[in-house]
Amino acid sequence: MALTDPDRLFPVDARQRHLARALYESVKDLPIISPHGHCDPRWFAENQRFPNPAELFVIPDHYVFRMLVSQGVALEDLGVPRADGGATEADPRVIWRRFAERYHLFRGTPSALWLDHSFEHVFGLDVVLSAETADHCYDFIDAKLGAPEFRPRALFERFGIEALATTEGALDDLSWHRAIRESGWGGRVITTYRPDAVVDPEFEGFAENVAALGEITGEDAATWEGYLNAHRSRRAYFREFGATATDHGHPSARTENLPAADAAALFAKALAGACTAEEADAFRGQMLTEMARMSLEDGMVMQIHPGARRNHSSTVFARHGRDKGFDIPGRTDYVAALKPMLDAVGMEPDLTVILFTLDETAYGRELAPLTGAYPALRLGPPWWFFDSYEGIRKFREATTETCGFYNTAGFNDDTRAFCSIPARHDVARRSDCAFLAGLVGTGRLREAEAFDVAQDLTYRLAKQAYRL
Repeated sequence: MALTDPDRLFPVDARQRHLARALYESVKDLPIISPHGHCDPRWFAENQRFPNPAELFVIPDHYVFRMLVSQGVALEDLGVPRADGGATEADPRVIWRRFAERYHLFRGTPSALWLDHSFEHVFGLDVVLSAETADHCYDFIDAKLGAPEFRPRALFERFGIEALATTEGALDDLSWHRAIRESGWGGRVITTYRPDAVVDPEFEGFAENVAALGEITGEDAATWEGYLNAHRSRRAYFREFGATATDHGHPSARTENLPAADAAALFAKALAGACTAEEADAFRGQMLTEMARMSLEDGMVMQIHPGARRNHSSTVFARHGRDKGFDIPGRTDYVAALKPMLDAVGMEPDLTVILFTLDETAYGRELAPLTGAYPALRLGPPWWFFDSYEGIRKFREATTETCGFYNTAGFNDDTRAFCSIPARHDVARRSDCAFLAGLVGTGRLREAEAFDVAQDLTYRLAKQAYRL
């Protein structure tokens, strides 16, 4: 049996469904540009088999385990590592059974679409995952993982990925990227510069991280000038391994444009651990403007991912660390928050700053007007909780009239779950084709233009925005 409907996400109206199908057929096999994500470069460096279905689909995927946790399953029982190295479930089949027994919890969610797509179109499963089918599905997938065509590089090529960007911290030595480059394999896996640990005074070990930044760059990172030069040095190092972008995951979109002496004084307080919460936020804001200036110097695209209230559960953070499903969206201001940076560099046509949000209310009121005016700004696709049919539809409806299609940055999957990449891009392509068919059906877009736009949203805009 088919796990996925061939007409999923297309309009119900017969005429629009027919056009949506035709639009989708024109883009469904285009190469995947994956310019922002969190896949592990080690997979492609070593090209070893994925260990088992649980480690592929459950243990690393916060979309999966946060739903199970919400229904009372402990992270330890899903094999999610503890920060203190304490015991967790070690039997992957037991973890898989716990997941399968609760697979119904995902009904109607984007996760169900992604998982079913992966099960059917990547592995060839033809039964619905459940308590009754758990062992059959586990054995079926596990057997496939042992075949050469299911190694990471082979899947990368089968998925049609033209470029995939991972995300590494500023202190990463990029040894896995070096190993990929030296292997002679032709797949394009590049890195992205993520400096949060050395720009956020509230990040654990901030002063020690800055000292390490100085050590690996040979700069005196205890001084403001040396600290900025250390960032320039690391950015150049990341570019050696293909980086075209930086990424900044701040609690807010706040930016500052302080005089150099004031910025240096604030930096000194941050190093001393003497910042108030307000001063820490101001320093993060100053660093967004500094990073934008550096992007003008070196041509790297800047991504700002604000608005996640990170590690909302103190208990989960203490027990399991970061990125364990408890980053929760919050209200985010963009108009006032971005003004200092935009006053400094917003009219620069050679700068690209891609804005993301977890606050859907900001799309029509703030983000579309901003990106529809400032040459330096582009609007990133629906992110995280809104990477879904409804999220994409609401995004297009709220933003297209103000900033059009060509001030947006196409689609990116932003995932750690490698096998979900083609599924996520398929959802985006179907959702955008459905939206375009509606525009044609209501006379707001010519049919020939819809086919051009479909190509742009699927492929060209992401490649252009990320300078790939």
